[in-house]
Amino acid sequence: MKLPRNRENSRVGWTAENFQFDPYLVTVFVLLIVLGFVMVCSTSLHLGEKMANDSFFYPKRQFVHIILGIFAASIVRVFPIEFWEKSGQWFFLVGLVLLVLVLIPGLGVKVNGSTRWLSIFSVRVQVSELVKLISIIYMAGFLTRHLDVVRNSVHGMIRPLILLAVASILLLMEPDFGAAAILLMTALLMMFIAGARVWQFILLILLIMGLAFVLIYTSPYRMARVLAFLDPWADPMNSGFQLTQALIAFGRGEWFGVGIGSGIQKLFYLPEAHTDFIYSVIAEEFGLVGAVTVIGLFTVMVWRAFAIAHQAELMGYKFAAYLASGLGIWFGLQAFINMGVNMGMLPTKGLTLPLISYGGGSMIVMCVAVAILARVHSENIEAFQNSPRGKSGWLQG
Repeated sequence: MKLPRNRENSRVGWTAENFQFDPYLVTVFVLLIVLGFVMVCSTSLHLGEKMANDSFFYPKRQFVHIILGIFAASIVRVFPIEFWEKSGQWFFLVGLVLLVLVLIPGLGVKVNGSTRWLSIFSVRVQVSELVKLISIIYMAGFLTRHLDVVRNSVHGMIRPLILLAVASILLLMEPDFGAAAILLMTALLMMFIAGARVWQFILLILLIMGLAFVLIYTSPYRMARVLAFLDPWADPMNSGFQLTQALIAFGRGEWFGVGIGSGIQKLFYLPEAHTDFIYSVIAEEFGLVGAVTVIGLFTVMVWRAFAIAHQAELMGYKFAAYLASGLGIWFGLQAFINMGVNMGMLPTKGLTLPLISYGGGSMIVMCVAVAILARVHSENIEAFQNSPRGKSGWLQG
């Protein structure tokens, strides 16, 4: 017996009250949010006292970020997946406009030499985070509309990459090399999952790697980061300072950590301890057990994203499947890169640890992304329950 292929018919009678939550996704989401808030408190009390004469300056602001993120997620979950499918191209154009606006003097907010933020109602929105989400929505729509072309020609893979390359160039002008890399890698992996030919995929990967090498080689500050990554102990008090302090934090944590709040690397030794290097503080205060637990939580989140994508594929909802898999790739890539930087596996990048690091824009956008993923799951389950197969439960995993 065939499953329903018409999304409109499968959503008959949908209301906010019968929203189907994924228990695994919700649990991991809550655990990451709570852990992140606790660690922001642990890493920023001394900083708040120094910067604003208020020990709870950063925790209070992060609490507001979380509330705003959950509020935004509660609104976004009401929108059907069809809305994102129809609006993806327009959202992408809005994203390009925002990337241009952030580069205009007086509009963009400059921090540590990079102009990556717009201030909206006193909340700094990191435009690159929003653009990454928008790009995933756009790519899911493109793959749905042009799947045959993507699978059968190089031209089909290059077409969306041209627009994404424009966004990447604007990101590099901020500069935000890490966001540009994640944007392009996510798009390529989404096309690979959609069935692009392996040789085409490898060719484009090599091309992007070559361009990345050129960008690093021609940029003194990027080259300095790479050299510091290769041998941080060659200049531990200057170019290698961040990485050596992060590695010291990992070493101090040993198996079970020094105890929450008892870490010392965050006390003006480890720069950006509440944002980019919060994972190092987790390793110091919770040890190897805590560090592995965080990896496990992100692994479950990525697993649920791909499981939800598989559900959508079984129901015949290609856009929802590509959207969910793209979100899973994004979560996994950003978490992997952030933790890899903290552990000295990758050169330093200005990327937050999703749902854990301090930051309003990142928190809100990630909460919205999780809400969209939850919406895909809910529509999958509802469609199945309305199908002739009924409530046999085979789709629930």
